[in-house]
Amino acid sequence: MTPAIAAARKAGIPHQVLEYRHDPGAESYGLEAAEALGIDPATVFKTLVVADAAGRSWAVGLVPVDRQLDLKAMAAALGMRKVEMAQAADAERLTGYVVGGISPLGQRRRLAMVVDDAMLGLAAVHVSAGRRGLEIVLAPADLLALTGARAASIAR
Repeated sequence: MTPAIAAARKAGIPHQVLEYRHDPGAESYGLEAAEALGIDPATVFKTLVVADAAGRSWAVGLVPVDRQLDLKAMAAALGMRKVEMAQAADAERLTGYVVGGISPLGQRRRLAMVVDDAMLGLAAVHVSAGRRGLEIVLAPADLLALTGARAASIAR
């Protein structure tokens, strides 16, 4: 059991865990998950860690795997002037997960979180369950409640 699954269970949030065979050569972990599970990529969200320009403040953005994080929109949603993608080592240290398996749930350090507002129109969302080859499915409202995330238009 991963910290992400444990967090969902502890909170009593209805969820489903899906496992698939991870290909170490995959170029996009999120698109790999969508393809392997036969689900619409628009319902699979990747968890991306960003840092302010000084590298002193971090946050998490969730966007559909078939889209990109708009760094300007993410900065605006956080009330910052500018953000950039965090270094992989920083993302792993802050969240407690490896890149490609970073879950928005059960992170080592609670970071500010923004989800793309496309998530709000979905009945269920798929996010990493804390390791490559493992996804957790839950209602967007439950994800927002469990993480304290807010929604904004952050994908392009």
